[in-house]
Amino acid sequence: MSESNENAVATAGQRVLVTGATGFLGQHLCAELIAAGCEVVALCRNPDSGAARLLPPQVRRLQGDVLDADAVASAALGCEGMFHCAGQVSRDPEDALDMMRVNFEGTKVALSAAKTAKVKRVVLASTSGTLAISESDEEVADENLERPLELINRWGYYRSKLYAEQWALDQCADDFEVVVANPSLLLGPGDLNGSSTLDVRRYLEQPLPVAPHGGIAFVDARDAARGLVLAFQRGVSGRCYLLNACNCSTRTFLSRIARVSDLSAPVFRMPKSRAISRLNVWLTQRANDLMGDDDSLPDAHSVDIAQHFWYCDASRAERELGWRARDPMVTLADTVEDLRHRGLVMMSPPS
Repeated sequence: MSESNENAVATAGQRVLVTGATGFLGQHLCAELIAAGCEVVALCRNPDSGAARLLPPQVRRLQGDVLDADAVASAALGCEGMFHCAGQVSRDPEDALDMMRVNFEGTKVALSAAKTAKVKRVVLASTSGTLAISESDEEVADENLERPLELINRWGYYRSKLYAEQWALDQCADDFEVVVANPSLLLGPGDLNGSSTLDVRRYLEQPLPVAPHGGIAFVDARDAARGLVLAFQRGVSGRCYLLNACNCSTRTFLSRIARVSDLSAPVFRMPKSRAISRLNVWLTQRANDLMGDDDSLPDAHSVDIAQHFWYCDASRAERELGWRARDPMVTLADTVEDLRHRGLVMMSPPS
């Protein structure tokens, strides 16, 4: 691992490739890169999709898939850098193999193709969940913490992202630099696919009287996008950078959403008990079995995730990249306003 970022290059005027450009993070990243003076090439499975057409007009949209090495290499020709943001997000255990294919194999294909195309520097968008999962509210993870493999392996998404991250870091060389960005839960406006803001939407439609025992970490997607640009400009090759704005209990998180939404906050918090946690997961699964395909109900894996703590520390990114996050209450307010503006929530009346 390189111990300096002397080879990090200025962004303005460079041509860079972005995979996953139509995703929540990718959309904001493209806007940041254009604002920084970059020439941006976006690799899109469907360059004519509604999401692709929402990209800044300066972005050059090319058709291709991250699992197609020739498509990636062709798009990467002439690019000095790449931001690999493409991936699949799901909490469904049945999607585990697909996520391993897209998130892990896709990373291997995309980075290998970028290296073939003489790309010099890559920023890989990973997740704080490859570092920061705990059963204790007293643990706040940083990049030096030993990976909680037993917990990571419980969920296919985080497992696939960890494998991708570790493989990518192993590719670091003098002529091929890799920096990893690890944002926490992405919130804010513009989550067109709804994968990150789903729990906020569920709560707005059906406020919970009881909050799960666990804790959440979140960051504004706009700040995370700026963090990726800073990681490209200033990050040390071979290092990971956590990007996080707020750590709080799930009860506090829901209370803050309630505050910016004029809703009632949850009154009770589930006790700290593995037996109660398992019972709650089982009851949730039974409820979903009875109600059928109703996405207003949390799935059992979401409930299981909410019983854990995802706290993490962004000090390295602040210190080495000069990154800062905005007020988390602004992020929550903007998230709620965006969901309302796009008509994605039917608000329950205040009690």
